[in-house]
Amino acid sequence: MSTLDAEAWNDLLARQDQPTPFMRHEYLAALHASGSATPATGWTPRFLTLHDRAGQLQAACPLYLKSHSRGEYVFDWSWADAHHRHGLAYYPKGVVAVPFTPAPGSRLLARDATARKALLESLLQVCRSLGLSSLHLLFGSDADLAAAADAQLMLRHTVQFHWRNREQQPHADFDDFLATLSQDKRKKIRQERRKVRDAGVSLRPLRGQEISPQDWDFFYRCYEHTYLEHGNPPYLKRDFFTKIAAGQAENWLLFLAEREGRPIASSLIGLGAVPEPDLNCVEAEGRTQGSGETAQMADRAVAWGRYWGALERVDCLHFEACYYAPLEWCIAHGMQRFEGGAQGEHKLARALLPVQTSSAHWLAQPDFARAVRQFLEVEGEHIDRYLDELTQHSPLRQAP
Repeated sequence: MSTLDAEAWNDLLARQDQPTPFMRHEYLAALHASGSATPATGWTPRFLTLHDRAGQLQAACPLYLKSHSRGEYVFDWSWADAHHRHGLAYYPKGVVAVPFTPAPGSRLLARDATARKALLESLLQVCRSLGLSSLHLLFGSDADLAAAADAQLMLRHTVQFHWRNREQQPHADFDDFLATLSQDKRKKIRQERRKVRDAGVSLRPLRGQEISPQDWDFFYRCYEHTYLEHGNPPYLKRDFFTKIAAGQAENWLLFLAEREGRPIASSLIGLGAVPEPDLNCVEAEGRTQGSGETAQMADRAVAWGRYWGALERVDCLHFEACYYAPLEWCIAHGMQRFEGGAQGEHKLARALLPVQTSSAHWLAQPDFARAVRQFLEVEGEHIDRYLDELTQHSPLRQAP
């Protein structure tokens, strides 16, 4: 990634239908330079770029040759097992994704639909020439998935949980948001927040340059501790966070959970475009609160829940640090959407609603491709029923 023009890459990204900070040159370069996503960890990069005759970048994407399926969040273990049971190698495979980052967004960066089509054709050609078993485009944007469907790739769907602000009249504050929920959900959320306060814990948000190296050190201790508690080493190295703090400071919001003046837990939130403060805002409890009438809801005003960890156990602190405090911040700052990450039905009770996210897949072996296509048709029906069931359990207050 360091050999590619960062300005040209980021300019191309900004033109897409769903750009995210995780596809910026700085983020992808930090993954490799820190040793987090490298051949040694099973992520061998093969970035594709297409230029016109004048040398202008027309299309680009990250392609990784994977020797395993970890860190992807679209699970194909059964596909790999079926290949191996029939004496065929599933790895290496090709993956177009942001390593360790299940945040939907643009993957096939292109100036127009023609360039995107040419990029996808080039990807398939590379996969064939390298003898890869398959190609997987994970958590793509609408434009990516439309191009993939036109190229006869198979679409696969899964479910995430996202919060959306009201578009016409954004929430004025957290209580205004709570008023949209059913009584039992409002009561539950208030009880969970009260447990954290009663334990003497408060959360302090730090954004961008406000996050000191010592704060990043503490966050990493929490992040690493959480992975090790589950018996796994963390995907990301400490140096990765040093690099994104230096190159993308404006894209990070850190919540420090403190008790008696010392931090005990933290959560890291990714930020897209943050709207300019509303001049009609009022001050409340030391925080800027949007009036809810003139807040500007930019399409790209999105926040992403990324990582969390705690060194001490406090009941309901996870919910406060990962959902309630970030949502309160998003409302106060006019954010349009908060994405809670992969999986987690418990998010529905916290007013993050189910949405469908999609990926696209190509398998080189025709018999396996037919079998997977049949599998995806059945799986897709299950996903549709699952979404319907979740919708029936919506936390939103029913209209009278």
